[in-house]
Amino acid sequence: MKDIYESQARLRGIFNITVTPFTARGEFDFAGLARNVERVIALGYDGILIGGTYGEFPTMTTEERAVLFRKVMDVVGDRVPVMLCSAGSDARAVSELTRLAGELGGLPMVTPPFVSEVTHSQIVSFFKQMTPLSRTGILVYNAPGIGITLPPAVLEELADIEGVVGIKQGDLNPTAIDQIANRLGGRLRLFCASDLAFLGPMMCGFDGISTTNSGALPEVILATYRALEKGDAATARELHQLWYPYRVLARRHGQPQLVKAAMNLRGFDGHHVRSPLIDLEGGVIEEVKAELLRLAQDPRSGVTLK
Repeated sequence: MKDIYESQARLRGIFNITVTPFTARGEFDFAGLARNVERVIALGYDGILIGGTYGEFPTMTTEERAVLFRKVMDVVGDRVPVMLCSAGSDARAVSELTRLAGELGGLPMVTPPFVSEVTHSQIVSFFKQMTPLSRTGILVYNAPGIGITLPPAVLEELADIEGVVGIKQGDLNPTAIDQIANRLGGRLRLFCASDLAFLGPMMCGFDGISTTNSGALPEVILATYRALEKGDAATARELHQLWYPYRVLARRHGQPQLVKAAMNLRGFDGHHVRSPLIDLEGGVIEEVKAELLRLAQDPRSGVTLK
């Protein structure tokens, strides 16, 4: 992507949140990462997200994240849009990574700075400092899991900043979704940050979703999204219900741990998580395997096992 206008025009659809495969020693497996990227592009995903919260960016140094950005953009080129997470609590690191992401043709995804007692006015000021750094604009990530939940009123202020091309909304409270969809829809792109409960936001008029579990279940999640995109709500609901038992496991055992375990069982390159996360093992792996076997027996899922 070469500028803000192209970035916003292409920012729609279903984006795979690509996990970062680490070796048992905690090193990057870039070959495995490339295979994971190629898989979802070949299936028809509209874009990818690299180095987000489920990509384990908090466990990486700034230098490692920069290498990750470059490696992925070398693989993807301009085939699909790429969100590159440049979030952080150190504004210097965020500035460096935001500038790099834009230079590489990706879209920087930036969270509010997660420091204690930061005020709404300071958050708005922070984003005003970040947006000029990227020629492709920035995506605001409202990520409650990181510690700050931005209310719709603050998101409206951020939407007025030149260079903000979209919001990835992690607070899926129905009232917040309704307010955001109706106040900001059409002004900038709206993304649902979770595949666990995306039917509601999409029905309200959001422009797309980002999905971690599509690393493990790329077929059924893509089919669900495409059905909803075509206006076939009944099929979308049926397919979303199909993988509910998997979502139960995801909520119980955590992401990306469960995603990587399921990917490994399918012969994909999930590999390991980095400390302080811990790989799933033992009985939990057997639970995941049983769920994948159940899905593989249902032709609607598209899931196959080696």
